[in-house]
Amino acid sequence: MNIAVKLIVKGRVQGVGYRYFAMRGAKALGLNGYVKNLFNNDVEVWVEGDDKIIEQFIQLLKKGSGFSRVENIEKTVLLYENKFNDFNVTF
Repeated sequence: MNIAVKLIVKGRVQGVGYRYFAMRGAKALGLNGYVKNLFNNDVEVWVEGDDKIIEQFIQLLKKGSGFSRVENIEKTVLLYENKFNDFNVTF
């Protein structure tokens, strides 16, 4: 079943290549959406796709990139609207 999910990733996730790590993982899994830095040093991820694949993606995000340290991921399930046709880093 296709869903949309907004994730807020907390920890050491800015300035360590985390957004590009997330983008590569999402593209490899065929997911759409975006990842961006927030002003409070968290990272926001909006992802659309199959719910089981999104769960795999979340597990990948929890592991993080080599220099990141993920402390927590807040997950909000949203209405699937098929808003994206790719996955990008935004600013």
